[in-house]
Amino acid sequence: MKNYETVFILTPVLSEEQMKDTVQKFVKILEDGGADITNKEMWGLKKLAYPIQHKSTGFYNLIEFAAEPSLIRTLETEYRREEAVMRFLTTALDKHAVIYNERRRKGAFNKTESKEEAKV
Repeated sequence: MKNYETVFILTPVLSEEQMKDTVQKFVKILEDGGADITNKEMWGLKKLAYPIQHKSTGFYNLIEFAAEPSLIRTLETEYRREEAVMRFLTTALDKHAVIYNERRRKGAFNKTESKEEAKV
């Protein structure tokens, strides 16, 4: 099994409930394929760098997981079939990226904490 992270942008016309259902659909595809999901993050509604499908915002989502490489093709096929997905990117992570993501989740890179530690 290899480590991956996938980021996808959902159209902003979805309601909060529809957005969560769509994310859950992709999580279920991963789980049914035998993936071990490490982390899920919903970054919320963000402004896009450039318009996509005449929209200037989108719901950003991140899923980190470990899976067999053959599952990636299935996942990306489902992204292409889903009309709510405007863009997606799935990246294989090396051992350094996995360590970095673990430290990021634990808050090792929060600027506010490091300033407070410097005062002590």
